[in-house]
Amino acid sequence: MKLLILGLNYAPENIGIAVYTTGMAEFFAANGHEVEVVSGQPYYPGWKIMNGHSAWLYSKKQENGVNITRVPHYIPSKPTGIKRILHYVSFAFCAFFSMIGKAVRYRPDVIITIAPSLIAAPVAKIAAMLCGAKSWLHIQDFEVEAAFATGLMKSDNMAARLARWFENSIFKAFDMVSTISPQMCKKLSEKGVPSKKIVEFRNWADIEKIKPLDRPSIFRKKWNITTKHVALYSGNIANKQGISIIVEAAKKLQHRNDLTFVICGEGPNRLNLEKQANGISNVRFYDLVEKEQLNELMGLATVHLLPQLADAADLVLPSKLTNMLASGRAVVATAELGTGLADEVKGCGIITPPEDMNEFAGAIEKIVEDETLRQNLGKHAREKAEQYWDRDAILNGFEESFLCFNSKETHNIGANQK
Repeated sequence: MKLLILGLNYAPENIGIAVYTTGMAEFFAANGHEVEVVSGQPYYPGWKIMNGHSAWLYSKKQENGVNITRVPHYIPSKPTGIKRILHYVSFAFCAFFSMIGKAVRYRPDVIITIAPSLIAAPVAKIAAMLCGAKSWLHIQDFEVEAAFATGLMKSDNMAARLARWFENSIFKAFDMVSTISPQMCKKLSEKGVPSKKIVEFRNWADIEKIKPLDRPSIFRKKWNITTKHVALYSGNIANKQGISIIVEAAKKLQHRNDLTFVICGEGPNRLNLEKQANGISNVRFYDLVEKEQLNELMGLATVHLLPQLADAADLVLPSKLTNMLASGRAVVATAELGTGLADEVKGCGIITPPEDMNEFAGAIEKIVEDETLRQNLGKHAREKAEQYWDRDAILNGFEESFLCFNSKETHNIGANQK
């Protein structure tokens, strides 16, 4: 097949959506498909342009068999609601010219676009219509509802009604729509997308590179961590996570001299979080580590921490969960029972009510104190990663869906995937 992918986030960004868009593109290229990507300039999660790139220039490069065109776009240093919209609009506008040019010259069989950013999705649909390609929308999170849930947008005004109308119109316009969890597939159906057009395409863990460590992590020595146990959060530090509960739990557990809280990440909310943690002796902050050291970081944890706001449940399934499970460590997550996150963590950790600091701290303490429980949860986490989150199995299944889609055998794709 000849594939054209439109996605704001791409390598060298090494967390979040970029990991999966890059992995998908490189997998298809390695399997003999022709792959073109139109992406933004790398900026995430620090919300600043990465070294060696320009926010204001187009660039082209081939990496691992994929032809990549990077387009300029606005990158706000403090991404408020309005600034995020401008960020997405600028990407859509600049990507338009590259997408139309590639649609005409390259004549792809399928055009895939990744949401976020949903605002750029019409660009992909127009390009598909122009060249007669099929259109596929992949949803990493429901960004409109997530914006309401995290307070970036008000949910009861004309702008909110327009945003919902736009979202639903885009979902229905594409030939096929995929997303990353059963609950998110159900939400698509609730929004009026026919079930035959819905495919579950999970994010994955690289279970060959992320494995349980049977020795102390190198970061213990590097960061001079001397406590027996580490409660680790690693990833983006933004609004959806409700991450301040970690600092509150650390404060409550300051009396324990065997436990250090490590927050490893970047994002627009980190400075506020550091201010909140001022004077709390058992909390440390570090920047994200290189991809090659990710297994060492995951293995540093006695317990992984995965907070999430209640209103963001089933609008996104945190991608960081995959490597947490692959590392064979227990997880403490905040989620309501019955949500996608709660179902995924079941048997691998402890679920506590969102924003309930006492329950959250108590669950951390329980895992730290009970070695048998901790080992059993970690064992089940690794088994679940191998069974449900294996990279090659997921991508092979997705490729099969694409081949059926391209050959017009689409009548049962959704039913077979879910």
